[in-house]
Amino acid sequence: MSTDTANIGEVISGFLRGVPRARQPLLIALAERLAAERYRAWAVAADDSRRSELLACAEREEQIARRVEGLYPESAAQQRELIESHPALLTINDTLFAGRPLAEQFAVQAQGERLGAATWRSFANHAPDADTRATFLTCAELEEASARVLESYLARRGDAG
Repeated sequence: MSTDTANIGEVISGFLRGVPRARQPLLIALAERLAAERYRAWAVAADDSRRSELLACAEREEQIARRVEGLYPESAAQQRELIESHPALLTINDTLFAGRPLAEQFAVQAQGERLGAATWRSFANHAPDADTRATFLTCAELEEASARVLESYLARRGDAG
């Protein structure tokens, strides 16, 4: 996987290969928790208004993870198995974000949020029941809310860092 372009879609799709589609949401839920950690780290260095926005993004990532995990019996055990099969997932922050300027990190994350929204909608289209479909659609909305926050920072050019 190339990290030159910081393409979050490429990196995540690399992890999803070989994971049965039915378990892919659980793997993505792990990535959502890593994103929450990233948002909290950004919030530490942010001014007050941005801090609260970034912490709200972190909470949305956690909400997504909780909602998805709630769809699976014994989700924690299944996620441990997924991490054992894909230990590099835990280093995604280093792979995509380390050493990049903050504005570029925000751009990569915003791209990931938009991709996440599309992914949850795809899962919703193939959901086995209405409750699961509704959960995935809610996850898509949460992703888009965080994307809008990051995109607003980037739209202010020079103010993203």
